Amino acid sequence: MTRTLAALPGAARRLCLSRRKGEICTREKGHRGLHHRRGGSLLWNDLQADPPECPGTGSAAEAAPTLEDGFPDGRAVCPVCWVFVPLDDGALTPHDTWRGDPTRAEADRRREWFNAFGW
Repeated sequence: MTRTLAALPGAARRLCLSRRKGEICTREKGHRGLHHRRGGSLLWNDLQADPPECPGTGSAAEAAPTLEDGFPDGRAVCPVCWVFVPLDDGALTPHDTWRGDPTRAEADRRREWFNAFGW
């Protein structure tokens, strides 16, 4: 019997991460059909999804505190999507809404930061 990584006990579930009205799809990444949230009470297709650009762009912000290794490297936490974003004159630079960490290492550092500082 062949099992996918997502089906293995203890494996992280990879979510779709499409958004609608700020809600994240709760289906598996790469699913077919409509996106949904809250047991199907909010359904949408790709054309109805929120644009990738975060509405927090341009918000005033300060650099987040750092871990011993310097993470998050002078970036601030966006109060809308919770991604670490570079600053430009005290404002969040243009960025896409956070849709998951690009690497396992980034996810581990992000988890460590939120456990240390919260927000």
